[in-house]
Amino acid sequence: MKRFALFLAFCAALCITVPSYALGLNERPKDIVLIGWDGAQLNHVKECLGRGELPYLKKLSSEGSFVEIDVQGHQTETEPGFAQILTGYKAETSGVRSNEKYQAIPKGYTIFERLEDHFGHDKFVTVALYNKGHRFKSDSPDKPYYNAAKETDVFKNGLNEDQRVASEAERLLEEYKGRPFFFFLQFAAIDSKGHEFGENSKEYNDALIACDKLTGDIVKKLKDLKLYDTTIIYVTADHGFDEGQKGHGYAPYVFMATNDPRGIRQGFQSDVTPTILDRFGVDVGKISPPLDGKPLTK
Repeated sequence: MKRFALFLAFCAALCITVPSYALGLNERPKDIVLIGWDGAQLNHVKECLGRGELPYLKKLSSEGSFVEIDVQGHQTETEPGFAQILTGYKAETSGVRSNEKYQAIPKGYTIFERLEDHFGHDKFVTVALYNKGHRFKSDSPDKPYYNAAKETDVFKNGLNEDQRVASEAERLLEEYKGRPFFFFLQFAAIDSKGHEFGENSKEYNDALIACDKLTGDIVKKLKDLKLYDTTIIYVTADHGFDEGQKGHGYAPYVFMATNDPRGIRQGFQSDVTPTILDRFGVDVGKISPPLDGKPLTK
């Protein structure tokens, strides 16, 4: 206790704001924001960080961790990548095997549905905002997010611009600031520029920088609303890019950056959902069928 008191006094003297959950005063975060940088290749992200081009991602990681995350059990494409990230299941269970071969994710299997069930629909807010419309369709029973969209408080696909995703997220953060929430945001410019110009292009690099700026805008909004100290942010990707190419036929190496003070280990995409559920206090060991992933904080 004496050391803890000295630590608080040191922080106060330097005017350092320490998040309440980092101090153990609030064991679990009140809110979590998960941001997907579609198509962000691990090595290129590391190169950008080394050149100081991603200041917001670097700042976030300095408060928590930056680790490597591997794609496992499916093609390195958008639909199966985000399906695994948002369910904790491999393709055999989620039913989403590729961009062309998929079915509706079984009812109740997404992170949105599990959080709504755990906290109660009237006590917790779930939001999903997607740049891409064609990869996150929910308008018919054979589409991956048909079941999830009906249970998510706000489910919007086809926003078509990363800036629109960020702006809508900021508006909804303002609207729901009085209730605990989980937000998922998908930024897609990195993937688009990679397909058009190639992974080693200036355009691809600029798209990474732009996504970093938008991530910083979300952080700033959380701070303006005085929510940042009780919010964990995770940034990850659905797949990388083939080195110097315009495709991602085999691009299984991505990352996770976070301000989570517990620190996280290297892992797999299937570990993302159990990590978030565990941080919210959900007993992932009781989930049926058992999740394929494990919390990255354990």
